[in-house]
Amino acid sequence: MPTLLLTGFEPFHTHPVNPSAQAAEALDGLMVGRARIQSALLPVEPQAAADTLRALLDRQQPDAVLLTGLAAGRPQVTVERVALNVMDFRIPDNAGQVYRGHPAHADASAPAAYLSTLPLRAVVAGWRAAGIPGEISNTAGLYVCNVVMYHALHHLAQTGRAPVPCGFLHVPANAGVALALPEDRPALPYLPQTEITRAVQVAAEVVAAGA
Repeated sequence: MPTLLLTGFEPFHTHPVNPSAQAAEALDGLMVGRARIQSALLPVEPQAAADTLRALLDRQQPDAVLLTGLAAGRPQVTVERVALNVMDFRIPDNAGQVYRGHPAHADASAPAAYLSTLPLRAVVAGWRAAGIPGEISNTAGLYVCNVVMYHALHHLAQTGRAPVPCGFLHVPANAGVALALPEDRPALPYLPQTEITRAVQVAAEVVAAGA
């Protein structure tokens, strides 16, 4: 049976929950077209996340890969166009590290960037048809989300599985994230977790249909 690997991230920084993790957990085992979703959570630390992801790709041999993470402050879901071979953190990872201008991959021959192999416009069209606000984003940031997108695409290319659709989508805050901010912080836009989970499911359905 075809499988779609769906990943989310553990909570990080000051956020008590991570809506990407909640969506991944809710959708684990769901059939999307002919494919079954197999969900996993990644640590918010670049090397550990990359190691975990490579192991998942090798063990599961998925037919499609949909990576997800939180972009608190964005008002809608976004599917990413490109991953860059650089880390430049504004906040510490969960190991307390802050990387500045550091390569995302240790291989000196690794390319500067990878383009998503997801059907970006079809994903956005799927969201719009479902009444979900979403768009294509041209930056995955330079935090751990960007790192795992880069490592997934690089590993698939290095192991001869580049045709596997693979990419990243960012979800906005949910109420658990937005309402946990101190009163002196600006309010965050957020979506209900049910809508975030529905957005991830729609994207998975679109990706699975083309896998």
